[in-house]
Amino acid sequence: MADMSKIRNIGISAHIDSGKTTLSERILFYTGKIHAIHEVRGKDGAGAKMDSMDLEREKGITIQSAATFCEWGENHINLIDTPGHVDFTVEVERALRVLDGAVLVLCGVAGVQSQSITVDRQMRRYNVPRLAFINKLDRSGANPFRVAQQLKEKLSHRPVMMNMPIGVEDRLSGVVDLIEMKAVYFDGDNGENLRYEAIPADLLEEAKKLRHDLVEAIADYDDAIAEKFLMEEEVTAAELKPVIRRETIKLAITPVFCGSAKKNTGVQLLLNGVIDYLPCPTDVTNEGLDQQNNEAKVTLSSNPDAPLVALAFKLEDGRFGQLTYMRIYQGTLRKSDTIYNMANGKKVKVPRVVRMHSNEMHDIEEVGAGEIVALFGVECASGDTFTDGSVQITMTSMFVPEPVIELAVTPKEKSGQVNFSKALNRFTKEDPTFRVYRDEESGETIIKGMGELHLEIYIERIRREYNTEIIVGRPKVAFREAITQKAEFNYTHKKQTGGSGQYGRVAGYIEPLPSDAVETYEFVDDIVGGVIPREYIPACDKGFKEQLGDGQLIGQKVVGVRVVLNDGQYHPVDSSEMAFKTAAMTAIRECYSSAKPVILEPIMKLEVSAPEEFQGVVIGQINQRRGVIMGTETDAGYVTIESEVPLSEMFGYSTDIRSVTQGKGEFSMEFAKYATVPKQVQDDMVKEFQAKRARGER
Repeated sequence: MADMSKIRNIGISAHIDSGKTTLSERILFYTGKIHAIHEVRGKDGAGAKMDSMDLEREKGITIQSAATFCEWGENHINLIDTPGHVDFTVEVERALRVLDGAVLVLCGVAGVQSQSITVDRQMRRYNVPRLAFINKLDRSGANPFRVAQQLKEKLSHRPVMMNMPIGVEDRLSGVVDLIEMKAVYFDGDNGENLRYEAIPADLLEEAKKLRHDLVEAIADYDDAIAEKFLMEEEVTAAELKPVIRRETIKLAITPVFCGSAKKNTGVQLLLNGVIDYLPCPTDVTNEGLDQQNNEAKVTLSSNPDAPLVALAFKLEDGRFGQLTYMRIYQGTLRKSDTIYNMANGKKVKVPRVVRMHSNEMHDIEEVGAGEIVALFGVECASGDTFTDGSVQITMTSMFVPEPVIELAVTPKEKSGQVNFSKALNRFTKEDPTFRVYRDEESGETIIKGMGELHLEIYIERIRREYNTEIIVGRPKVAFREAITQKAEFNYTHKKQTGGSGQYGRVAGYIEPLPSDAVETYEFVDDIVGGVIPREYIPACDKGFKEQLGDGQLIGQKVVGVRVVLNDGQYHPVDSSEMAFKTAAMTAIRECYSSAKPVILEPIMKLEVSAPEEFQGVVIGQINQRRGVIMGTETDAGYVTIESEVPLSEMFGYSTDIRSVTQGKGEFSMEFAKYATVPKQVQDDMVKEFQAKRARGER
């Protein structure tokens, strides 16, 4: 089994089009995992190794996070290349949930973009230490020092430059290693041969200044280095490295590397940085929840002899059935072991354990803590914890954002129904942000997701992988309803039929939850003196919840509500769970309008980048779409406009932005928050909903 200190579990994350997949491709080449380099949009049509889906190769984007492993020297790296597009944000979440460290890739021209900010937020959520790699320094307008400054200003990192480029744009020829104070050139057809030389005379002053800044930054964290720095003594690489590693793992600093993956410059130094500065599994504290002890937190040990605890963080339906990616947190997993799924208590025999290399696999007999592997033939859902049965520990699940857009879909031919259902079942199991439900009123199948591209990709996959043509309705925004003030209820449900009747009275009030509440519904049981017996309280809760799932303004889910039940009455013969559930549902219906309900709509954070001469028309377009400009920034002839725009106004935006900017404008969009729709829009929506309902009832 591998020595734990030699294992690195890392992810590569960034804004879309920063060059993550190109960087992963170079890493695989230099570590000997592949013997030829293919570009993401290569002329040879082969596509990058990590983009194994045809769709990924055609669109030139990463859709699923691909996992692979490689060796660098004596070290063993499990690498996950994650998507940059915001619609696939859950792929980034699930990767960061199980990784120990990450590389944040930034474009040397565009710098810190909106998606870089999102990815950084996700890394913070899971306390993932990271290195930054400033890529694309061969492009015109590239400036690594400006990007490092943005890391500080926009992301509040403490960036520490580990190297500097020798020339930029078309003059990029190598990098200066500021730790060792040597110039490094990358010779050979693919930059595989490293040549170390003295720093060119014209760069020596700048390199000395940057080395001085580096030592000064590290001196803040170590007394011995601080003393040497103040005495103006030389600080060696051997003295600097352990401190940089310690402070990177603590998330105090971010080592910054630079180069160009496409021009094969600087990648090997980044790999050295991954080994030198990112944590091995034993450097990170992982916690589980003990189900036998009231979910008390338990620190998991990396001991291979401890009871097994592993997390299934990603599912994929491959040629050979379901492939389950697993991170082993404690203990050892062997082929033919019996393991237990903590989510449903089922036991499973492990038929096959493999290491994945994108879409190829290598069988292994056993694997220890700290490793990431894939299992075949293990039925489970994304986020399930497995143990050997001797402990009952679960891992905390990852954060799953709520879908904001929906589409009605039906198979074109009746014969495609079976494949259509199979595809939807598989995708909902694989992707927690992809949801399916049936609209009872229209009888349609509705799919929900994180954005237009997200759903478009799944529809395309149903066509290709399941050979089923799909009819797609118009995209609809997932609106919500909310209340704005407190309203009291007091309702008695009485029904007398032959035999025992139905009786239940519920009283209390509903009120809005504070705006920072995480939950969307909260039930408070304030019943005293047994006016409603204990056994009927859950039925009341169920009734409230069910009724709030279907608001009366436009039939959408009501969010941000606290329901307080503080009084009631029961009948020794006629009361039942059913009677109290019905009473609770009607009580909400009756008091809902007194709580002054409003409609909420998803607001997206929109970032548009276009040449300066188009600034006026771009802002005009955003204003037309009820957008609010949050800020503008001009750099190198390009303007970046940040705004918040309702999602309902954003359909067809990509065509509009291209037409007014002569195809030069780019935009990225991600969910920001829910906000109240304007009064006029709300009135129109309510009218339309009521007219629809009346037609349906007739």
